[in-house]
Amino acid sequence: MATTSDRILIGTRKGLVEARKANGAWTLHEPLLPGQPIAYAMHDARDGSDWASIDHGHWGVKLSRRKKGGDFEEVEAPKYPEGSDTTAKYYWVLTPGHADRPGTMFVGTEPGGLFSTTDDGATWELNKPLWDLCVEHKWMGGGRDGAGIHSIMIDPRDPDHMYVAISCAGVCETKDGGATWSYANKGMRMDYAPPEEQDKEYGFDPHFVAMAPSDPEVLWQANHCGVYRSKDGSQTWDEISNKPHVYFGFPITAHPTNTERAWIVPMHSDNNRTTFDGRLFVMRTDDGGATWNEQANGLPQSGAWDFPYRHSFDIGTDGETLAFGTTSGNAYVSEDGGDSWQVLSNNLPLIYSLRFA
Repeated sequence: MATTSDRILIGTRKGLVEARKANGAWTLHEPLLPGQPIAYAMHDARDGSDWASIDHGHWGVKLSRRKKGGDFEEVEAPKYPEGSDTTAKYYWVLTPGHADRPGTMFVGTEPGGLFSTTDDGATWELNKPLWDLCVEHKWMGGGRDGAGIHSIMIDPRDPDHMYVAISCAGVCETKDGGATWSYANKGMRMDYAPPEEQDKEYGFDPHFVAMAPSDPEVLWQANHCGVYRSKDGSQTWDEISNKPHVYFGFPITAHPTNTERAWIVPMHSDNNRTTFDGRLFVMRTDDGGATWNEQANGLPQSGAWDFPYRHSFDIGTDGETLAFGTTSGNAYVSEDGGDSWQVLSNNLPLIYSLRFA
Protein backbone atom coordinates (compact mmCIF):
# COMPACT_ATOMS: atom_id res chain seq x y z
CA MET A 1 0.00 0.00 0.00
CA ALA A 2 1.22 3.50 -0.78
CA THR A 3 2.55 5.60 2.07
CA THR A 4 2.07 9.18 0.84
CA SER A 5 0.49 11.02 -2.04
CA ASP A 6 3.31 13.39 -3.03
CA ARG A 7 6.16 11.11 -4.17
CA ILE A 8 6.11 8.49 -6.92
CA LEU A 9 8.71 5.89 -7.89
CA ILE A 10 8.55 5.04 -11.61
CA GLY A 11 10.46 1.98 -12.79
CA THR A 12 11.38 2.32 -16.47
CA ARG A 13 13.37 0.49 -19.12
CA LYS A 14 16.24 2.95 -18.57
CA GLY A 15 16.27 3.71 -14.87
CA LEU A 16 14.25 4.69 -11.82
CA VAL A 17 12.52 8.07 -12.07
CA GLU A 18 11.24 9.90 -9.01
CA ALA A 19 8.36 12.36 -9.21
CA ARG A 20 7.71 14.78 -6.37
CA LYS A 21 4.98 17.29 -5.66
CA ALA A 22 6.00 20.61 -4.16
CA ASN A 23 4.16 23.94 -4.07
CA GLY A 24 1.23 22.38 -5.91
CA ALA A 25 3.27 21.15 -8.91
CA TRP A 26 4.75 17.77 -9.88
CA THR A 27 8.40 17.57 -10.92
CA LEU A 28 10.36 14.66 -12.35
CA HIS A 29 13.95 14.24 -11.17
CA GLU A 30 16.98 12.83 -12.97
CA PRO A 31 16.89 9.01 -13.23
CA LEU A 32 18.40 6.94 -10.47
CA LEU A 33 20.17 3.71 -11.46
CA PRO A 34 20.39 5.20 -14.99
CA GLY A 35 20.32 2.85 -17.94
CA GLN A 36 19.15 -0.10 -15.86
CA PRO A 37 15.77 -1.79 -16.49
CA ILE A 38 13.78 -1.41 -13.28
CA ALA A 39 11.23 -4.22 -13.13
CA TYR A 40 9.69 -2.99 -9.86
CA ALA A 41 10.39 -0.24 -7.31
CA MET A 42 8.73 0.44 -3.98
CA HIS A 43 9.04 2.29 -0.68
CA ASP A 44 9.18 0.63 2.72
CA ALA A 45 7.41 2.98 5.12
CA ARG A 46 8.71 1.06 8.14
CA ASP A 47 12.28 2.35 7.79
CA GLY A 48 12.08 4.87 4.95
CA SER A 49 14.06 2.76 2.46
CA ASP A 50 13.43 2.37 -1.27
CA TRP A 51 13.89 -0.96 -3.06
CA ALA A 52 14.28 -1.78 -6.75
CA SER A 53 14.45 -5.03 -8.66
CA ILE A 54 16.65 -4.83 -11.74
CA ASP A 55 16.39 -6.97 -14.87
CA HIS A 56 19.86 -6.75 -16.35
CA GLY A 57 19.16 -9.24 -19.11
CA HIS A 58 22.69 -10.29 -19.95
CA TRP A 59 23.91 -9.88 -16.35
CA GLY A 60 20.89 -11.42 -14.66
CA VAL A 61 18.45 -10.09 -12.08
CA LYS A 62 19.51 -8.07 -9.05
CA LEU A 63 18.14 -6.13 -6.09
CA SER A 64 19.13 -2.65 -5.00
CA ARG A 65 18.19 -0.68 -1.88
CA ARG A 66 18.50 2.92 -0.82
CA LYS A 67 18.37 3.45 2.92
CA LYS A 68 16.80 6.67 4.13
CA GLY A 69 19.20 9.51 3.31
CA GLY A 70 21.58 7.26 1.39
CA ASP A 71 22.31 6.03 -2.14
CA PHE A 72 21.22 2.88 -3.92
CA GLU A 73 23.45 -0.11 -3.21
CA GLU A 74 23.21 -3.67 -4.47
CA VAL A 75 22.00 -6.14 -1.85
CA GLU A 76 22.00 -9.91 -1.66
CA ALA A 77 19.40 -11.28 -4.06
CA PRO A 78 17.23 -14.39 -3.60
CA LYS A 79 18.64 -17.53 -5.17
CA TYR A 80 17.19 -20.98 -5.62
CA PRO A 81 18.94 -23.70 -3.59
CA GLU A 82 22.36 -24.92 -4.67
CA GLY A 83 22.13 -28.04 -6.77
CA SER A 84 18.77 -26.98 -8.16
CA ASP A 85 18.40 -26.58 -11.91
CA THR A 86 16.14 -23.58 -11.27
CA THR A 87 17.29 -19.97 -11.38
CA ALA A 88 15.45 -16.73 -10.77
CA LYS A 89 14.67 -15.10 -14.11
CA TYR A 90 12.73 -12.10 -12.81
CA TYR A 91 11.98 -10.46 -9.48
CA TRP A 92 8.42 -9.48 -10.29
CA VAL A 93 7.26 -7.86 -7.04
CA LEU A 94 8.63 -6.81 -3.65
CA THR A 95 6.38 -6.44 -0.61
CA PRO A 96 7.35 -5.31 2.91
CA GLY A 97 6.46 -7.62 5.75
CA HIS A 98 4.01 -6.84 8.52
CA ALA A 99 4.51 -3.65 10.49
CA ASP A 100 5.31 -5.74 13.57
CA ARG A 101 8.10 -7.59 11.74
CA PRO A 102 10.82 -5.11 10.78
CA GLY A 103 13.49 -6.45 8.48
CA THR A 104 11.03 -8.77 6.74
CA MET A 105 10.58 -8.50 2.98
CA PHE A 106 8.98 -10.78 0.39
CA VAL A 107 9.94 -11.22 -3.27
CA GLY A 108 7.84 -12.96 -5.89
CA THR A 109 9.81 -14.44 -8.76
CA GLU A 110 9.61 -16.08 -12.12
CA PRO A 111 9.48 -19.06 -11.87
CA GLY A 112 6.71 -19.20 -9.26
CA GLY A 113 8.78 -18.96 -6.11
CA LEU A 114 8.22 -16.82 -3.01
CA PHE A 115 11.29 -15.70 -1.09
CA SER A 116 11.48 -13.94 2.26
CA THR A 117 14.11 -12.28 4.39
CA THR A 118 13.90 -11.55 8.11
CA ASP A 119 17.27 -9.77 8.34
CA ASP A 120 16.70 -6.88 5.95
CA GLY A 121 18.02 -8.66 2.88
CA ALA A 122 21.19 -10.21 4.30
CA THR A 123 19.81 -13.72 3.66
CA TRP A 124 16.79 -15.09 1.79
CA GLU A 125 14.74 -18.26 2.11
CA LEU A 126 12.56 -19.94 -0.49
CA ASN A 127 9.08 -20.88 0.74
CA LYS A 128 9.33 -24.62 0.13
CA PRO A 129 5.65 -25.59 0.61
CA LEU A 130 4.51 -23.11 -2.04
CA TRP A 131 7.33 -24.10 -4.39
CA ASP A 132 6.32 -27.75 -3.97
CA LEU A 133 2.84 -26.82 -5.23
CA CYS A 134 4.39 -25.13 -8.24
CA VAL A 135 6.42 -28.23 -9.09
CA GLU A 136 3.64 -30.74 -8.35
CA HIS A 137 0.97 -28.95 -10.37
CA LYS A 138 3.33 -27.75 -13.10
CA TRP A 139 2.31 -24.11 -12.99
CA MET A 140 2.61 -22.60 -16.45
CA GLY A 141 3.62 -19.21 -17.73
CA GLY A 142 1.19 -16.43 -18.46
CA GLY A 143 2.47 -12.88 -18.43
CA ARG A 144 6.01 -14.25 -18.82
CA ASP A 145 7.54 -17.46 -20.17
CA GLY A 146 7.30 -19.21 -16.81
CA ALA A 147 4.87 -19.04 -13.92
CA GLY A 148 5.40 -15.96 -11.78
CA ILE A 149 4.24 -14.44 -8.51
CA HIS A 150 3.23 -10.83 -9.14
CA SER A 151 0.93 -9.96 -6.21
CA ILE A 152 1.67 -10.44 -2.50
CA MET A 153 -0.87 -9.32 0.11
CA ILE A 154 -0.41 -9.48 3.87
CA ASP A 155 -3.36 -9.23 6.25
CA PRO A 156 -2.69 -6.17 8.45
CA ARG A 157 -4.52 -7.96 11.29
CA ASP A 158 -2.37 -11.10 11.18
CA PRO A 159 1.20 -11.31 9.79
CA ASP A 160 0.83 -15.06 9.24
CA HIS A 161 -2.16 -14.60 6.90
CA MET A 162 -1.06 -13.93 3.33
CA TYR A 163 -2.20 -14.22 -0.25
CA VAL A 164 -0.13 -14.52 -3.40
CA ALA A 165 -1.36 -14.35 -6.99
CA ILE A 166 0.41 -16.42 -9.62
CA SER A 167 0.27 -16.29 -13.38
CA CYS A 168 -0.77 -18.99 -14.21
CA ALA A 169 -2.00 -20.80 -11.12
CA GLY A 170 -4.37 -18.38 -9.41
CA VAL A 171 -4.62 -17.09 -5.86
CA CYS A 172 -3.05 -19.04 -2.99
CA GLU A 173 -3.63 -18.37 0.70
CA THR A 174 -1.71 -19.24 3.85
CA LYS A 175 -2.93 -18.79 7.42
CA ASP A 176 0.16 -20.16 9.14
CA GLY A 177 2.98 -18.01 7.84
CA GLY A 178 3.61 -20.09 4.75
CA ALA A 179 3.80 -23.55 6.33
CA THR A 180 0.77 -24.63 4.30
CA TRP A 181 -1.05 -23.12 1.30
CA SER A 182 -4.46 -23.60 -0.28
CA TYR A 183 -5.91 -22.45 -3.58
CA ALA A 184 -8.54 -19.70 -3.40
CA ASN A 185 -10.04 -19.55 -6.90
CA LYS A 186 -13.68 -20.49 -6.42
CA GLY A 187 -15.91 -18.55 -8.82
CA MET A 188 -13.25 -17.74 -11.42
CA ARG A 189 -13.12 -18.96 -15.02
CA MET A 190 -10.29 -20.04 -17.29
CA ASP A 191 -11.83 -20.01 -20.74
CA TYR A 192 -8.48 -20.74 -22.38
CA ALA A 193 -8.25 -24.24 -20.82
CA PRO A 194 -9.65 -27.42 -22.38
CA PRO A 195 -13.12 -28.31 -21.04
CA GLU A 196 -11.79 -31.23 -19.01
CA GLU A 197 -9.42 -28.93 -17.11
CA GLN A 198 -11.71 -26.00 -16.36
CA ASP A 199 -12.86 -27.49 -13.06
CA LYS A 200 -9.34 -27.62 -11.61
CA GLU A 201 -8.62 -25.57 -8.52
CA TYR A 202 -5.50 -24.11 -10.14
CA GLY A 203 -4.42 -22.90 -13.57
CA PHE A 204 -6.07 -19.47 -13.43
CA ASP A 205 -4.43 -16.30 -14.69
CA PRO A 206 -4.88 -13.31 -12.36
CA HIS A 207 -3.26 -10.21 -13.84
CA PHE A 208 -3.19 -8.38 -10.51
CA VAL A 209 -4.89 -8.70 -7.13
CA ALA A 210 -5.34 -5.82 -4.68
CA MET A 211 -6.49 -6.00 -1.07
CA ALA A 212 -8.76 -3.25 0.27
CA PRO A 213 -6.58 -1.69 3.01
CA SER A 214 -9.53 -0.83 5.25
CA ASP A 215 -11.07 -4.32 5.07
CA PRO A 216 -8.74 -7.24 4.23
CA GLU A 217 -11.76 -9.42 3.51
CA VAL A 218 -12.33 -7.43 0.31
CA LEU A 219 -10.07 -8.30 -2.63
CA TRP A 220 -10.16 -7.01 -6.21
CA GLN A 221 -8.80 -8.91 -9.17
CA ALA A 222 -8.06 -8.11 -12.80
CA ASN A 223 -8.00 -11.51 -14.49
CA HIS A 224 -7.34 -12.83 -17.97
CA CYS A 225 -11.01 -13.87 -18.12
CA GLY A 226 -12.70 -10.91 -16.46
CA VAL A 227 -12.74 -8.67 -13.39
CA TYR A 228 -13.55 -10.16 -9.99
CA ARG A 229 -14.21 -9.14 -6.39
CA SER A 230 -14.24 -11.15 -3.18
CA LYS A 231 -16.01 -10.01 -0.02
CA ASP A 232 -15.11 -13.04 2.09
CA GLY A 233 -11.34 -13.14 2.04
CA SER A 234 -11.02 -15.02 -1.27
CA GLN A 235 -13.28 -17.90 -0.26
CA THR A 236 -15.44 -17.01 -3.24
CA TRP A 237 -15.03 -14.62 -6.17
CA ASP A 238 -17.83 -12.75 -7.93
CA GLU A 239 -17.36 -11.61 -11.50
CA ILE A 240 -17.98 -7.88 -11.83
CA SER A 241 -17.09 -7.51 -15.50
CA ASN A 242 -19.14 -5.05 -17.51
CA LYS A 243 -18.44 -5.45 -21.22
CA PRO A 244 -17.14 -4.00 -23.37
CA HIS A 245 -14.93 -1.75 -21.24
CA VAL A 246 -14.59 -3.63 -17.96
CA TYR A 247 -13.37 -7.06 -18.87
CA PHE A 248 -9.69 -7.17 -19.83
CA GLY A 249 -6.88 -5.14 -18.31
CA PHE A 250 -3.80 -5.56 -16.17
CA PRO A 251 -3.77 -3.24 -13.12
CA ILE A 252 -6.65 -2.81 -10.67
CA THR A 253 -6.43 -0.28 -7.86
CA ALA A 254 -8.42 -0.28 -4.61
CA HIS A 255 -9.41 2.80 -2.61
CA PRO A 256 -7.63 2.96 0.78
CA THR A 257 -10.80 3.48 2.87
CA ASN A 258 -13.84 2.93 0.61
CA THR A 259 -14.24 -0.80 0.00
CA GLU A 260 -16.79 -0.15 -2.75
CA ARG A 261 -14.45 1.91 -4.94
CA ALA A 262 -11.80 0.71 -7.40
CA TRP A 263 -10.28 1.64 -10.77
CA ILE A 264 -9.17 -0.27 -13.86
CA VAL A 265 -7.64 0.80 -17.20
CA PRO A 266 -9.41 -1.29 -19.86
CA MET A 267 -8.19 -2.93 -23.02
CA HIS A 268 -10.11 -4.83 -25.67
CA SER A 269 -9.12 -8.43 -24.97
CA ASP A 270 -6.30 -10.93 -24.92
CA ASN A 271 -6.23 -10.95 -28.72
CA ASN A 272 -6.36 -7.15 -28.99
CA ARG A 273 -4.28 -5.59 -26.25
CA THR A 274 -4.88 -1.97 -27.13
CA THR A 275 -7.13 0.81 -25.99
CA PHE A 276 -10.62 1.18 -27.42
CA ASP A 277 -10.45 3.17 -30.69
CA GLY A 278 -7.24 4.85 -29.59
CA ARG A 279 -8.92 6.42 -26.55
CA LEU A 280 -7.14 6.21 -23.20
CA PHE A 281 -9.53 6.24 -20.24
CA VAL A 282 -10.02 4.82 -16.75
CA MET A 283 -13.11 3.04 -15.40
CA ARG A 284 -14.16 3.58 -11.77
CA THR A 285 -16.76 1.80 -9.67
CA ASP A 286 -18.31 3.29 -6.55
CA ASP A 287 -20.64 0.38 -5.76
CA GLY A 288 -18.46 -2.71 -5.59
CA GLY A 289 -18.49 -3.33 -9.33
CA ALA A 290 -22.25 -3.18 -9.94
CA THR A 291 -21.71 -0.20 -12.23
CA TRP A 292 -18.66 1.48 -13.79
CA ASN A 293 -18.09 5.05 -14.97
CA GLU A 294 -15.63 6.27 -17.58
CA GLN A 295 -13.00 8.84 -16.57
CA ALA A 296 -11.24 10.42 -19.55
CA ASN A 297 -10.90 14.15 -18.81
CA GLY A 298 -7.29 15.16 -19.57
CA LEU A 299 -6.34 11.83 -21.20
CA PRO A 300 -5.70 11.55 -24.97
CA GLN A 301 -8.85 10.60 -26.86
CA SER A 302 -7.31 9.76 -30.23
CA GLY A 303 -4.16 8.04 -31.38
CA ALA A 304 -3.41 6.59 -27.92
CA TRP A 305 -2.76 2.86 -28.14
CA ASP A 306 -0.48 2.39 -25.12
CA PHE A 307 -1.57 0.93 -21.80
CA PRO A 308 -0.25 0.34 -18.24
CA TYR A 309 1.35 -2.90 -17.11
CA ARG A 310 0.03 -4.60 -13.97
CA HIS A 311 2.28 -2.69 -11.54
CA SER A 312 1.94 0.70 -13.22
CA PHE A 313 -1.23 2.10 -11.61
CA ASP A 314 -1.39 3.18 -7.96
CA ILE A 315 -3.24 5.35 -5.46
CA GLY A 316 -1.98 7.49 -2.61
CA THR A 317 -3.17 7.20 0.96
CA ASP A 318 -5.38 10.28 0.55
CA GLY A 319 -7.69 8.24 -1.68
CA GLU A 320 -7.79 11.03 -4.27
CA THR A 321 -4.34 11.02 -5.90
CA LEU A 322 -3.89 8.39 -8.60
CA ALA A 323 -1.16 7.89 -11.17
CA PHE A 324 -0.34 5.47 -13.95
CA GLY A 325 2.37 4.99 -16.57
CA THR A 326 2.24 3.24 -19.93
CA THR A 327 4.17 1.11 -22.36
CA SER A 328 5.02 4.23 -24.40
CA GLY A 329 6.54 6.14 -21.48
CA ASN A 330 3.53 8.36 -20.83
CA ALA A 331 2.65 9.08 -17.20
CA TYR A 332 -0.48 10.73 -15.82
CA VAL A 333 -1.67 11.85 -12.41
CA SER A 334 -5.10 12.72 -10.99
CA GLU A 335 -5.76 14.54 -7.73
CA ASP A 336 -9.54 14.21 -7.69
CA GLY A 337 -10.15 10.48 -7.75
CA GLY A 338 -9.75 10.19 -11.50
CA ASP A 339 -12.28 12.85 -12.49
CA SER A 340 -9.50 14.76 -14.27
CA TRP A 341 -5.93 13.93 -15.28
CA GLN A 342 -2.74 15.84 -15.99
CA VAL A 343 0.44 14.77 -17.76
CA LEU A 344 3.47 13.88 -15.66
CA SER A 345 5.59 13.10 -18.71
CA ASN A 346 5.32 12.03 -22.35
CA ASN A 347 9.00 11.26 -22.69
CA LEU A 348 9.92 8.44 -20.33
CA PRO A 349 11.16 5.03 -21.44
CA LEU A 350 8.74 2.11 -21.25
CA ILE A 351 7.24 2.03 -17.75
CA TYR A 352 7.24 -1.29 -15.88
CA SER A 353 6.06 -0.09 -12.49
CA LEU A 354 4.69 3.00 -10.79
CA ARG A 355 4.20 3.20 -7.03
CA PHE A 356 3.52 6.00 -4.57
CA ALA A 357 6.18 6.27 -1.91
